[in-house]
Amino acid sequence: MIKTLASLTLGLSIAIGTVTLPVLSAPLQLVSSEQIDVAADSLGLDDQLWGRDGEPGDKRSLITSIDHSITFLQTPRAAQVYRNYPVRGITRDRVERSLVRFRQLVLAADSPAQLRESVKQEFVFYKSVGKDGRGSVFFTGYYEPIYQASRVATPEFRYPLYRQPPNMESWRKPHPTRIQLEGRDGLSGNGLLRGLELVWLRDRLEAFLVQIQGSAQLQLTDGTTMTVGYDGGTDYPYTSVGRQIAGDGKLPLDGLTLPVLIDFFRRNPFELSNYIPRNNRFIFFRETHGAPAMGSIQVPVTAERSIATDKSLMPPGALALIHTRVPFPTAVKGKMEQRLVSRYVLDQDTGSAIRGAGRVDYYMGTGEVAGDRAGVIGWTGQLYYLLLKE
Repeated sequence: MIKTLASLTLGLSIAIGTVTLPVLSAPLQLVSSEQIDVAADSLGLDDQLWGRDGEPGDKRSLITSIDHSITFLQTPRAAQVYRNYPVRGITRDRVERSLVRFRQLVLAADSPAQLRESVKQEFVFYKSVGKDGRGSVFFTGYYEPIYQASRVATPEFRYPLYRQPPNMESWRKPHPTRIQLEGRDGLSGNGLLRGLELVWLRDRLEAFLVQIQGSAQLQLTDGTTMTVGYDGGTDYPYTSVGRQIAGDGKLPLDGLTLPVLIDFFRRNPFELSNYIPRNNRFIFFRETHGAPAMGSIQVPVTAERSIATDKSLMPPGALALIHTRVPFPTAVKGKMEQRLVSRYVLDQDTGSAIRGAGRVDYYMGTGEVAGDRAGVIGWTGQLYYLLLKE
C-alpha cells in the first residue's frame, strides 16, 4: 500500500541518552533461515551490493555503515542501553561480534550467493513480531533535504529555524504549543524564542519539513552551505498533518504521499496556517558545520543502509535485513519503479512517530531524488536481525 501521511515520520533523530528499557513481551522471535519470509534464492541477495549489469556495487557504503555501528557499540552509552535490552540472548558483545564477522564475510565474498551461504551457516535470524504479531512491518522513508536559506532575516527569507532555548529544562509542562512558540503564521509567537533564530528559510512549508526530517543542508545567500541537525524538541507527540487534511475531507487518505501533500499546500498556501499548528511537536536545531546527518545513536546515517526503529524495542546499531518494496527512478522523469528488495542495513536511528515493532523508517540520503523516493515509500514487509550463532 502506498504510504499515507498518517504514518509519515521521516526519522526525527532523538538521542538515546541513558535510558531504562521496559521489559515487554519479546519484540523479536528467533527463526531459522528456512522460516524467514524471503525466498531461498533471494536471501541476502542485494542487487546494489554487487551492482547490476556490470555496474559497481556499494560494498563501501555497507562497510562504512557497519563501522559506524561498531563505533557506537564500543561506547559506554551502548553498554548502558544493552544492559536492559528485553530480548534474551541479544547482548552488546554478541551484536558487535556479529558485525565484525559479517564485515569480514562481505569483504571476502565474490558473489551474493557466496555471502548468502556464509550467512546461513554462521548466523541466526530474529524476526520482528511486527504490528500484528505475525511479522508485518510497515516501511516509510526519510531523507535530508537541501533548501535555500539566509543567516539574516530578509523580506524574502522570513521563516526561522530555532536553537534550543537554554532554559528549556525549566519550562513548565506541558510545553508551550506550536502556536504559542511561533504563531499561527509561523512569524508571531509569544517571544519565548526571540533571539534564538538560527537561520531563515523563504518557505514556511520547507521550514516545517526540516522539522519533520530532523536535519538539512542549506544553501546560503552568500554562496556557502550550512548544515543543521536535531537538537531537542517539545514534549508533544507527533501529529500527522496529512491525516488531519484527510480527516477534513480535503484529500483522500489512500495515496496521500509526501509529493501529494506538498502539491496541496502549493495550491492552497493559506492552509499552512490551518494545518501546521495542529502538530504541536516543535523541533530545535544546531549548526553541525558540515557534519553528515546523524542517527539517534550519534553516528552518521548512510543512504539506503540505515534504518530508524523504536529503540525501546529494537537493538541499536545491530545488523538487520529488510524485505520490502523500494522505489527506484526510471528513465522517465518523475516516475518511479517499485522493486522488491532484500537488503542488509544497520539500525542507527529512531523517530518520534516510529513506535512499536511494526514500524521502520528507511534513510534514503540527501537531496531532491532522495526526497522523491522517500516520499513514496509505504509498503508492508519484514524485518530481521542477524546475529552469530551461539
